[in-house]
Amino acid sequence: MAEDGGPATLLIACALSIERLALRGGDRTGAPRALTVLRTGMGPRSAERAVLRGLRRADPYAVGTPVLATGFCAALAPGMRPGDLVVAAETRDRIGRVPCAGTAALAGALAGRAGRARSGTAVHTGPLAGTDHLVRGAERARLHATGAIAADMESAAVLRTALAAGPRPVAAVRVVVDTPERELARGGTVLGGISAFRVLRTVLPAFYEWHRSLPLPRR
Repeated sequence: MAEDGGPATLLIACALSIERLALRGGDRTGAPRALTVLRTGMGPRSAERAVLRGLRRADPYAVGTPVLATGFCAALAPGMRPGDLVVAAETRDRIGRVPCAGTAALAGALAGRAGRARSGTAVHTGPLAGTDHLVRGAERARLHATGAIAADMESAAVLRTALAAGPRPVAAVRVVVDTPERELARGGTVLGGISAFRVLRTVLPAFYEWHRSLPLPRR
């Protein structure tokens, strides 16, 4: 597995070192020939800059390397739990919307593996909202009223930047770390973080299945 560079047939972007640590501990069986895990740093601007640099190194001829954004997220819908998986049907932010490729295949692959990480892990599919800050309190309800089911700071920027660099399949999968009932600032979120970390460690094989399902020229 390439780390933050090298020729890629799949580029996976995450924001935090802890997220990349979880991914590096995942199962690499069946991985694409060249897989890059790119740590972008927090926030949309950092994500934009990092993805541009990463694609220039990993895919200098812009021949369509798929890009998948992943990591942790905030649930917007009541009843979601830490450790649940969110598969984006599209990402949304103030700039616009980006539809995701192969959502059904990705959700199906994740559902087949979710129980191995934590009994009762649910897979949710829907719009993923992009923000430039952590969402709390009433803002969750406002974003949920738009139809979004979860929010994070990087996915929308990652996918939009990847498409601006050239046509390619893009997707986003996030693991819930906090919920409307249990926000990061409140007690008990350490356990939520542990659940999310454990689930994130299991997702790589589903990402490989998604990659194999795409109608891509094989290099």
